[in-house]
Amino acid sequence: MEKALGLELRKLSNLTRRYFEQYSHKKCIDAITGPNSWIIGYIGDKTEAGEEVYQRDLQTRLGITRSTVSKVVDLMVQKGLLARQSVACDARLKKLVLTEKSMELKKLMDEDHIRFETALRKGFDEEELTQLFAYLDRMKNNLKELSREEPLG
Repeated sequence: MEKALGLELRKLSNLTRRYFEQYSHKKCIDAITGPNSWIIGYIGDKTEAGEEVYQRDLQTRLGITRSTVSKVVDLMVQKGLLARQSVACDARLKKLVLTEKSMELKKLMDEDHIRFETALRKGFDEEELTQLFAYLDRMKNNLKELSREEPLG
């Protein structure tokens, strides 16, 4: 019988979740959830590159709505993981910055990310990885097109 692509992707997603729950530093990082860790990583990487990050950047990067980003950022500020800082060019605009607490967490997350990515890429050459990313992009586009269709029933 032919393998079901959706099921195989689900299995990969489950293995990914289990890795980060069981084998990463996440055990000692109880203050953050999966989405929080992606946000900390993104803001930290951009900051290290000398770039500023705003809520709209998170919307684009994570593919989530403005209201969802706002709620997530508000909670992260309450947890002491993020701070909003005014920007000189526009008093209404606030950039997002990591706190000391989240900078320490990012160091641990970077170690986990390197270990995880190394394991995922094991046995693949650059050409295979390029092709794999092209396939994944095509699947994401296919699902975006499907989501624009009229719902059944």
